[in-house]
Amino acid sequence: MTAAPTIVQEPALRDAVAASHLATLPAATLGRVLADATLLRAPAGSTLRREGDPGAHVELVVSGLIRIYVAAPDGRTLTIRYARRGALMGAVSLFRPTYVLPGSIGAVVESEVLALRATVLQQLAQTDLDVAHALNVELADRVSGFTSGIPGSVFATVRQRVASHLLDLASERRHGPELVAPISQQELAAAVGTVREVVVRVLRELRDEGLVTTNRGGILLLAPERLLGETFGASGTWVPPGTDTGR
Repeated sequence: MTAAPTIVQEPALRDAVAASHLATLPAATLGRVLADATLLRAPAGSTLRREGDPGAHVELVVSGLIRIYVAAPDGRTLTIRYARRGALMGAVSLFRPTYVLPGSIGAVVESEVLALRATVLQQLAQTDLDVAHALNVELADRVSGFTSGIPGSVFATVRQRVASHLLDLASERRHGPELVAPISQQELAAAVGTVREVVVRVLRELRDEGLVTTNRGGILLLAPERLLGETFGASGTWVPPGTDTGR
């Protein structure tokens, strides 16, 4: 845990800010937003925040891949959102006095996040129109993302459902640094609502593209961020079938 470097000194931080809604802020305002922020390094598989944690918080993803999810009493999890470089997390907490985190936040791969001072953002949101606008756009994106995710759960292709299920399964049951989904081809077919022959074809395509491979422990995810692009675009929202995701 280290104090946040200036944007000029740290290219990764500069790139993350440029990819976020904070990029619209004037330099002086941005300096106030980032003042006394803390750069956190999150090992793969670690938990940054847990469901039920109280209080306002805002983090900017600098690098890696972050998963926000809820858990059922039986251990199953449901992903609410994947967050990559430039994503802001927790903006809604700034505007709810009794906010309690509804899900947990964990690192899928080794990641860095910049923890901003929530009290500073809350004050600026009330006094600075540029900050208020940036946060409004962020919140609008979150609403749009959740809304677009509804048809995604119904109309996604088999390939998209396979990619999403492998990511979720590998994230929630990981052991060690590798992302492995401990599932057979038949189990995967049942989970995504298709037959084994179709899953075999999809997995062959993903192997040929260098996204996954198989071992005795299950299906090893070689490029989780690219696999995420099968279902979620750069904005973190569902990608309809036939959309160019930049593969």
